[in-house]
Amino acid sequence: MEIIVCDSPHDVAVQAADILQGYANDGGVLGVATGSTPLLTYQELIRRHKAGEVSFAGCTMFALDEYVGLPIEHEQSYYRVIHDEFSDHVDIDPADVHIPNGLADDVPAACAEYEQAIVDAGGIDVQLLGIGTNGHVGFNEPASSLSSLTRMKTLHPQTVADNARFFNSLDEVPIHVVTQGLGTIQRAGQLVLIATGEHKAHAVSQLVEGPLSAACPASVLQIHPHATVIVDEAAASRLNNVDYYKFIQQNKPQ
Repeated sequence: MEIIVCDSPHDVAVQAADILQGYANDGGVLGVATGSTPLLTYQELIRRHKAGEVSFAGCTMFALDEYVGLPIEHEQSYYRVIHDEFSDHVDIDPADVHIPNGLADDVPAACAEYEQAIVDAGGIDVQLLGIGTNGHVGFNEPASSLSSLTRMKTLHPQTVADNARFFNSLDEVPIHVVTQGLGTIQRAGQLVLIATGEHKAHAVSQLVEGPLSAACPASVLQIHPHATVIVDEAAASRLNNVDYYKFIQQNKPQ
């Protein structure tokens, strides 16, 4: 993995936007994530789009996950989040923005259709990821199969508690979701995981320096051929080899 340690969350967003911009200008298939961490990256890409630096025309987007049973009109549905925070502000065709269907009568069938839609699009070129405090990516909670595909999952109580800040109360947080699987994520051409804040430091340390284990689903990035982890100083604070990662940054081969 390539580990990039930045001074601030803003710098993390700039580094991630640099990578995504290249794929966007090539009309690539982009995997997008929700949560609070990617918002600065989306804001940076929107700024660049308005400045004429990046175009999403011809791109396709696939979201990582969606709540089951939450109407798409709900402000915390990931359909709304992706559209409101990103895709509606750039020049992508709305028909090319795909979100898992958490309202389907047959959710397993909808999951299989979503998986096939990714395949039919030629696969995801670059997948943006966050990481949960318990090491989840997408909504692949601890004990998820490392080869899993898009499916319905039950959220870990820690994830429900972490997501409660987006709702009026803990009881309003859905506990079932549809998520791309770890196997689905692994098929993307490049993985870009971003994390900021000291509360993510333990998960980042397990992702980067811990064992490959279903106990930390994000550790699956260790066996991806092109994974980039971009973190700020706070999120990197529990890495044993952080000075080495910075040394690599400063001495990249030309």
